[in-house]
Amino acid sequence: MGLKSTVEIATFAGGCFWCMVSPFDQRPGVIKVVSGYTGGTEENPTYEQVITGKTGHYEAVQITFDSTQLSYDELLTIYWQQVDPTDEGGQFSDRGSSYQTAIFHHNEQQRQKAEQSKQHLENSRKFMVPIVTKILQAGPFYVAEEEHQDFYKKSNFQYKLYVKGSGRERFLNEHWPKDRTYLKKLLTPIQYHVTQENGKEPPFENQYWNHREEGIYVDVVSGEPLFVSKDKCDSKTGWPTFRKPVMSASVNVTAVINEEGGQEVRSREGNNHLGYVYNATSQSKDIQYHIYSASLRFIHKSRLEEEGYGDFILLFPV
Repeated sequence: MGLKSTVEIATFAGGCFWCMVSPFDQRPGVIKVVSGYTGGTEENPTYEQVITGKTGHYEAVQITFDSTQLSYDELLTIYWQQVDPTDEGGQFSDRGSSYQTAIFHHNEQQRQKAEQSKQHLENSRKFMVPIVTKILQAGPFYVAEEEHQDFYKKSNFQYKLYVKGSGRERFLNEHWPKDRTYLKKLLTPIQYHVTQENGKEPPFENQYWNHREEGIYVDVVSGEPLFVSKDKCDSKTGWPTFRKPVMSASVNVTAVINEEGGQEVRSREGNNHLGYVYNATSQSKDIQYHIYSASLRFIHKSRLEEEGYGDFILLFPV
């Protein structure tokens, strides 16, 4: 008798499928996440057909996962925390039936777990209006066009703008404060300590303090662009130092002040601790952003297009 397979499939619709990949894709136990269309009548529908609402399809993601590492119950918890389950007309700025929420079950056990999780959310009274997310039998799933696969990786900058502009980010931050403990499995101890525990790294013993290559530095957790190599300067501190962020809205300067008089700097979208800025209120050219290497990931100018940051190539004219 062979061993029972632990590879399973889960299918969720939560509005724009661009936004439903990264919450699952980062979790240990997830094998792959595919964007596609399901629940409709047409075979092999195109994106243009689906968004008209005439085919009956939902934009959805199909998740292949190892149930010994990540349970279906855990996937359901993640799912609910990505959506507004009270919205009958779509999700956030995306309106229409193709953007409605639904859980598509692949077997009776999944159906029961989905029903139980929905009832639990109702009973919690977290939302004072009915939960309208449908629980439906899974049917044919049609893989979406390649341009829609892993959009958060391919076009990271546009993705971040979309998540914010659609209203999804604001809603999720308000209703589902993030549990970040899972990041311990994705980050090194020093990366987690710096970004999640407001920690500090030793000077002159970090990755980027004397780094000279051309490219951009992004948030190691969220991937949002933060600083450009051409704005780097030598502060003699032993940490990477920049004169300014890549855009004025890239970072938040908080009211927290360290012993040296620097104001804390956090990434705007990811809200991760980055380091400190000095002379932030000064009108002189002495403003310096002292940033910890552990909070950054460097992307060489030759890889910007490949990694979804093509908009920044113009910063490095040939």
